[in-house]
Amino acid sequence: MLTLKEIAETVRRIRIENGFPDTPFRIDEIRYYEEGDKLFIIAHDRTDKSVIIGNSFVIGKLKEELGVRQVTVYSNLDLEIKRRKLEKNAEGIRGTPLEFLRPIIEAEMRFPPRQWPEVKTDMASLVFLSFNAKALLGFAKSFGMEYKAVGIKYAFPKLSYEAVEGSPRELFFPDEEKLLKLAKEIGAEIIMSDFPFDLKFRRDTVLLNPVRFFHIGFFELKYLFGFEKPVIYDRKALIKFIIDLVYEGLIESTDGANLIWRML
Repeated sequence: MLTLKEIAETVRRIRIENGFPDTPFRIDEIRYYEEGDKLFIIAHDRTDKSVIIGNSFVIGKLKEELGVRQVTVYSNLDLEIKRRKLEKNAEGIRGTPLEFLRPIIEAEMRFPPRQWPEVKTDMASLVFLSFNAKALLGFAKSFGMEYKAVGIKYAFPKLSYEAVEGSPRELFFPDEEKLLKLAKEIGAEIIMSDFPFDLKFRRDTVLLNPVRFFHIGFFELKYLFGFEKPVIYDRKALIKFIIDLVYEGLIESTDGANLIWRML
């Protein structure tokens, strides 16, 4: 594997050879994870990160030249924001039934790379398949929980779940009250979905969005669990949902725009 200086020189050469401006940038650290053949580049700030990524073209060329399976760029600011959110959520679950998530929080504090320990809970869960449907199912399995998957009828024809009535908007903004009622009927203590928040306690039920809770970006989720695009959706809700992800730092603005374009 190349040194930090050699990787910086390679990024600069790729930019110049392909018509990108010779913009200065700074790399603070590189981490190579041999087990997964993954290279993590830690840029100084978000501007440096954007230069290295180069509209996804530059980072794609770098991956080809290095011959690694994955190259991902983060900024120190990205990682600091993630750590602060994790610290807040670690405090938020103190003394609650969600204490079983603490080992994963601690592992995420050391990210990258991502190395989760095995966890287990006897809490029953209701998983409402929203935008990140495959990731939500992946989280449920990673948490070692018993779960029931439900979702809007016809939304995910390739996935196995119990169909419930609902509007396409709920794929991006789930109906809390409806899900609380359903959870009570089946005896679920946790509801997981793409809620517009990370964690909320409602009476005897926990509403959890693990994507926001662990602050894991959209493309990281695709590597972890895959992605199944819903076949029905509300266009305005889709756009607002992606904009919210960009604002939260869970997807790059250019990638978010490309995702909207492809889905529409």
